[in-house]
Amino acid sequence: MNTTTLTIATTSEEVDHAARKAHTAFLAIADESPSTRAARLNAIADALRANVDELVALAGTDTNLAEARLQGELKRSAFQLDLFADEVRSGVALDATVDHADPDWGMSPRPDIRRVNVPLGVVGVFGASNFPFAFSVMGGDSASALAAGCAVLHKVHPGHQKLALRTGEIVVAALADAGAPTGLFALVDGRSAAEALVDHPLVKAIGFTGSTVGGRALFDRANARPVPIPFYGELGSINPVFVLPTAWDARAEEILAGYAGSFTMGMGQFCTKPGVLFVPASASEEQLRGTLGTALEKAPLAKLLTPGLRESFGKARDEVASFDGVHALVPGTDDEVPSPTVLLIDAESVASNPEVLQREMFGPATVVVRYDDVTDLPELAAQMEGQLTATIHADEGDSSGELLSTLTGIAGRVLWNGWPTGVTVSYAQQHGGPYPATTAPGTTSVGTAAIGRFMRPVAYQDVPDAALPPALQEANPWGIARRVDGRMEPAGGNR
Repeated sequence: MNTTTLTIATTSEEVDHAARKAHTAFLAIADESPSTRAARLNAIADALRANVDELVALAGTDTNLAEARLQGELKRSAFQLDLFADEVRSGVALDATVDHADPDWGMSPRPDIRRVNVPLGVVGVFGASNFPFAFSVMGGDSASALAAGCAVLHKVHPGHQKLALRTGEIVVAALADAGAPTGLFALVDGRSAAEALVDHPLVKAIGFTGSTVGGRALFDRANARPVPIPFYGELGSINPVFVLPTAWDARAEEILAGYAGSFTMGMGQFCTKPGVLFVPASASEEQLRGTLGTALEKAPLAKLLTPGLRESFGKARDEVASFDGVHALVPGTDDEVPSPTVLLIDAESVASNPEVLQREMFGPATVVVRYDDVTDLPELAAQMEGQLTATIHADEGDSSGELLSTLTGIAGRVLWNGWPTGVTVSYAQQHGGPYPATTAPGTTSVGTAAIGRFMRPVAYQDVPDAALPPALQEANPWGIARRVDGRMEPAGGNR
């Protein structure tokens, strides 16, 4: 593999230099074919797989995460790159649309109009603390931006800095081996560099996964620029789970065991961790404590990702525990490696403490809410802010229609008889939701549709065929999927 040296920008001047190089690289690939772009994604995927042992070992040292979890995460990242490569080759992400001139068009004669998505330019990506592969250097945001045809400047997360630097070296070398121009991918590090990245006029979008406070500050900064840019931020989510009466009566122990495994997975440091469980009032404290307590004894415990996260988790847990009407069902511990905490509150007390349904505890803690009547659930759900996910556990005979409609209004993904921890990379996946889950609820940060965040549509009217981009030329030289005069034409031909 190429031994290209990795340069890291840590000052505003160095960020400016990196942004200019990235912009030059972006312009150099503007007219490339889908197959060329896709080959780069495959090259990065192959390089990650070739260095899996080294990267997983570094990740374990940096994050305290188990080897099996890290192996799975790296496998996911490489798979995602290959899936995006296939999507690029097909041309689906370009959304090429051709409307031929039509003198008999219903409203009036129609000119020849052709539209295609084009990449935005240089994209800034902030690495996440809790997913050192899947949402970091070559995670979803970086992969989708490269798949869109953008250049990427990645902001290293301090929680796994050594891993980030080595991953960056591998990515840059893979891109060089694949013939990419220098500067198409680079790293920045430090707070001043991060601010300069968001401010730089050549940076056209930002991808972010992190805290609500930090993300909102950067979101505001991006919108305060002389020319505001899209900020795709994933900030916070409680991911409520609603258990309806018939399901509870039939399989309460199974549901509680599944819930215990889900909210403690990864020490509760998943963005999709279920933070609130709604159960019928018939659930006794003894039943809840006994079943959850037994299940939680099997939960694998480890240090949280960083000392800062450990401190923030303790503060959030203690704050929620101090609300009126809340008491500890399973108290947990306050050790450096905390055992799980389960808090209990009845629905009537939530009215005076709605923040119970809004305060994220990023770690192994959750709240159980007991409700009196299933008809109360839509109103309780409506008190919640925007969510990445919401889950219903129901059996035949449970009335869920109004609740399902309410959850559709507040969540990006609604699950049925399942658990939200686990976000597969696929064509139909939606990982987003109303604020504060994300700052752009119309988009997703997981799945092939994520590529579209870093593109914008351009329409060409009555432009001569030879002057059109290849994706819109009459002969379709790239052989991509297109919509022509309202009808879908599949990919094929010479690509």
